[in-house]
Amino acid sequence: MAAASAHPGSQPPTKPRRLTGRKEEMAVHFAIGPQEDDSVIKQRLLTRTTTTRGEPPLRKLHKKFVLFATEIDKDTDNYAECERLSRSFLQEITTFELPLLKTGAVIDANKREKDNFNVLQEELNQQILQAQSDIEDLKQQLEESKIERQHKEECEAIRRLISAQPPRHETQKTLSELEKEIAVLEADNTAASRTLDLRKKQFSLLLHVVDELQNTMDEEQRNMAEELRNAMEEQKNPLEGSCLTTDFEPGTASAVSEQAEAMHID
Repeated sequence: MAAASAHPGSQPPTKPRRLTGRKEEMAVHFAIGPQEDDSVIKQRLLTRTTTTRGEPPLRKLHKKFVLFATEIDKDTDNYAECERLSRSFLQEITTFELPLLKTGAVIDANKREKDNFNVLQEELNQQILQAQSDIEDLKQQLEESKIERQHKEECEAIRRLISAQPPRHETQKTLSELEKEIAVLEADNTAASRTLDLRKKQFSLLLHVVDELQNTMDEEQRNMAEELRNAMEEQKNPLEGSCLTTDFEPGTASAVSEQAEAMHID
């Protein structure tokens, strides 16, 4: 519509040409440096200056007041000019007062906003502390849940092992049979131990008897040998005496010879 409302004989605006080639770097220049922002903003608020151009409102008010005071100090008949300057001064005061009232309202609003922000910040801090406490509680619950889960897994493994085993009545029956077998084996072991002890005693007694018999036989053999030797000596002695004496008893030599043959046979 701006193009339609333009003059018919006017030429359309030419589009800017895009220059090709090497682009030159342009340095950016600011009227106010970043370090001076706070001081400039403070000065503008104090002087009610909203732009960098134009005369500040406070200075304009001061000029109006100076002009009005100077016109009053004149001795000429200038009531109309004084009235005009007073109205201009009052209008300037009204114009200057309106931003002040607006600034006061903004200040009050900012104070309320700051109070609300402080309350909100306190609530946020409380919520942060509560969240941290909840996080710690949840961590504790997580650890307890891990331990509980581990216990459940262990119980499940034990339950599976128990399920893999035979029923209790069968196990009890098997245990009873094993106990009976153990009792029978213990009775057999006790009987075998008694029999073995009896056999040991009998064998010891047999060895003792054999030893006694052996000793008795040895003693009898020694005695018989001694008697044989004595008999032989006695036989030799009567034979030697038979040549000297004539009263030799008949049958003595035959008895001695028979006894010697009997000992030899034994």
